[in-house]
Amino acid sequence: MAKQSRGTFQKRAKERARQQKRQDKAQRRLAAKERRGADAPRTEDDAPEVVGLHPEPHAVPTQGDDARPAD
Repeated sequence: MAKQSRGTFQKRAKERARQQKRQDKAQRRLAAKERRGADAPRTEDDAPEVVGLHPEPHAVPTQGDDARPAD
């Protein structure tokens, strides 16, 4: 019977370790989220994927022999 109770205590200790790890991870995530939010203040019309990009006309590729690779 002693073996069963030791297993129970080990199981409880393991579960407590899991809970502590989850709690620590949640705190790290929250801290990282707060840091990210403070680093880059954005205006409401800024889209994250286009910040810093400016639409400009691009050169149209020429249609000629020099535009194609030689065979």
